[in-house]
Amino acid sequence: MTEKIDVKSLTLEELKEELLSRGEKSFRAAQMYGWMHGKQARSFEEMTDLSKEFREKCGEWYTYTALSPVRVQESRIDGTKKFLFDLGDGNVVESVWMKYKYGNSVCISSQAGCRMGCSFCASGIGGLERNLTPSEMLDQIYAITRLTGERVSNVVVMGTGEPLDNYDNLLVFLKLLTDENGLHISQRNVTVSTCGLVPQMRRLAGEKLQITLALSLHAATDEKRRSLMPVAKRCSIEELMDACAFYFQETGRRITFEYSLMRGVNDSLKDAQDLGRLAGRLRCHVNLIPVNPIKERSYVQSDRDSILAFKNALEKNKINVTIRREMGRDIDGACGQLRRRHMEGGQYAEGIFHN
Repeated sequence: MTEKIDVKSLTLEELKEELLSRGEKSFRAAQMYGWMHGKQARSFEEMTDLSKEFREKCGEWYTYTALSPVRVQESRIDGTKKFLFDLGDGNVVESVWMKYKYGNSVCISSQAGCRMGCSFCASGIGGLERNLTPSEMLDQIYAITRLTGERVSNVVVMGTGEPLDNYDNLLVFLKLLTDENGLHISQRNVTVSTCGLVPQMRRLAGEKLQITLALSLHAATDEKRRSLMPVAKRCSIEELMDACAFYFQETGRRITFEYSLMRGVNDSLKDAQDLGRLAGRLRCHVNLIPVNPIKERSYVQSDRDSILAFKNALEKNKINVTIRREMGRDIDGACGQLRRRHMEGGQYAEGIFHN
């Protein structure tokens, strides 16, 4: 039996070719594509200007991704919402909706689990289950748009998983997300994170996209970074900086350094000076992140005075730096926490719950 095609992961051109190969008219592709990515239909049945016969054929030929939340948590503090979506195969992924003055931002997952093994992160506990398809990445955004009733203006691929470890699916997702026939999110409003997969960073630079690349740095020396992030054993910080410089050279887009501050681990003035030397070499922005504690790890968030002193030390070196606003701290705020609670059948953080 032939495996069904994931129709929502096809580009418009691929969908035209697919339907032509089935003996259908190519204009059907534009109709279907508009329903899937413009109107964000949840099923073939909702595509009411297509004949019943054609919709039934589509059900025979294709799989149709339409994620449903198994849990929604809403922060009582700032209205941030965290969604846990069922992938239909026993796996779940989480996404976050955040409201800012400049618009609504959604942070999505790119994998079920993660194999990078960063020591302060809940996402990698238990390892990688599988990559997400382009349609599964997209439908996190579509489902959240439908459930909140509000438009998404910014997308961050910084949830569970290492996006560049799912490179090919990520590229298709980005093409579909920014296509004028779909949500048409500006590439400049999309951020993709990486823990530092140098070959993929260089490959992404060659795509000439206008997205922001955010490097999860978290330490400014090889010794300290390797103690926090196993992936750092694959390449040196010097190789990472070269890849960052190459990305800026090819795209004109400055890199963001993500730096999670952990008390007594990487938050000293010496750490700030080391980071300042790295950042000073590049056109970059430093985003300081007060780490979200998780019960499986011993890391503790730096105190406010230490965070401000760290920021001031960077600014004295003329480094562009911000402290990330903490969102949803009362609803399993750390990446991967909600998914892990669900998998373990454990207790959830406080907040407003919806099932």
